[in-house]
Amino acid sequence: MEYNVRYSKSAEKYLDSQPKSVRKRIMDAIDELPDGDVRKLKGREGYRLTIGGFRVLFDYVNNSIIDVITIGPRGDVYKK
Repeated sequence: MEYNVRYSKSAEKYLDSQPKSVRKRIMDAIDELPDGDVRKLKGREGYRLTIGGFRVLFDYVNNSIIDVITIGPRGDVYKK
């Protein structure tokens, strides 16, 4: 199934601050959703995708849209 991906302003800002190789790796993993290391978050809405030491927090808006909420290093991303 094909999904449209929407990035929050903070997610776009984080991607822009990363080196090109890291940005490509993260965006490729997001494009592969729902495949990958995806788990439902406990204690809050949404899901998380693990990409090495990075985490992508996202939620499904409906059957065709994925809303990327935040991207960051493991541990720090959950504090927001």
